[in-house]
Amino acid sequence: MSRPTRRLVIAVRADPVICGHSGEARNLAEVALTRGFDDVRLLTWPIPTLQAAGLPLKPLDRLLPYSDGITVERPEAVGDYRVPDGRHLAGLTGRLVELLSDGVPTVCLSMYLVPHTQVINDAVTAARAAGFNPQVHTIAKAVGSDVTNVIRSCLREGRVGAATVLLTTFLASDEVVAVSEYTKDEIIASAEEVDRHCGTTFAQQCRDRVTVSYPPIDSSAFLDLDEETIDAALEKRGLERGKYILFLSRVARAKGIYDLVIAYGQMQCRDEVPLVIAGNGPALEHVRAMAKEDERIIFLNDVDDDEKPLLMAGCAAYALPTKPEPDFVETFGIALAEKMLAGGGPIVTTLTGGTGEAVGDTAVIIEAGDINALAEALDRVVLDMPEAEKRAMETRAREHAMSFDRVAVFDDLF
Repeated sequence: MSRPTRRLVIAVRADPVICGHSGEARNLAEVALTRGFDDVRLLTWPIPTLQAAGLPLKPLDRLLPYSDGITVERPEAVGDYRVPDGRHLAGLTGRLVELLSDGVPTVCLSMYLVPHTQVINDAVTAARAAGFNPQVHTIAKAVGSDVTNVIRSCLREGRVGAATVLLTTFLASDEVVAVSEYTKDEIIASAEEVDRHCGTTFAQQCRDRVTVSYPPIDSSAFLDLDEETIDAALEKRGLERGKYILFLSRVARAKGIYDLVIAYGQMQCRDEVPLVIAGNGPALEHVRAMAKEDERIIFLNDVDDDEKPLLMAGCAAYALPTKPEPDFVETFGIALAEKMLAGGGPIVTTLTGGTGEAVGDTAVIIEAGDINALAEALDRVVLDMPEAEKRAMETRAREHAMSFDRVAVFDDLF
């Protein structure tokens, strides 16, 4: 086997995790093959570990394959039961040290600062200390929940030491990136709070160094969809084109799923269109129980990446009434941008976190948590909005979402 000349390693929670950033890693990896990288690796977690964590996962037998040249590595844990959590981190870090020891020029990109940026930092430090002299450039991408979940929870609980560690880890990378302007602002605001407690200078460093790189999307998977293929996919699910409201996302409180189910119960259009809830997540079983008496609500928990754009393209409206919660704020909204590319009925969403950056002026916007407004907006879209207005919104949405195409995002980031 010939020696590679340029390597990209992405440390991330990769497939089968249902997360926009696992798709983000896939898209960057695919583009890297066309941009001079001849060894591309996703460094991630063993599947049993992901399952044990309770993360929402895609059907294992229907994962899309990666292109030749992309290797998914899932290092096993190092050590035994006496090292309960560090074993997997040791496996990831140790494998990266092995990759850095061979002298191949390498770019290391981490998504989720906890723990992937720490894995990269520790591996680079160890490789240098061992005398390997690695040719390595590191990029840390804060994807949102790093701030809205980890740092914010540390600050709420008064654990400024942990927040300090996270910001130090982030800024130790050669490049520091945020997934949206909203996320960048949140990073700076969190840093300011840590500075007030500790007398540090994190906020100014973040203002000076953090850039924005939006999530990369494979637009080709959502554009120019075959009409017969769409109809066949809908028929298989017992659905009709333009005759259902779609929620396709992680099924969680912060995505507004409870608000949507309650709103659907009072919509005038419910006799015309069922509500399709497609996805998995921590609230799925509770929402199922909540909707068990409503035969107009359909649950699909086995939608794969091939079917997703077809369901989006065929819907009468797409609803993502996301709302801020203590443990999660929508820092961009990848599913929104994917829906904009696929076409179909208008999007109804909220201006929570970074969703405004995702949709621009191409969606119907309601106030987060306003159930009556959500019901009224979907009724208007389904029952009253002229077809010409829908098509105009669809065209504007697709044009806006093309700015998130993975090739453009990759070239800007690298």
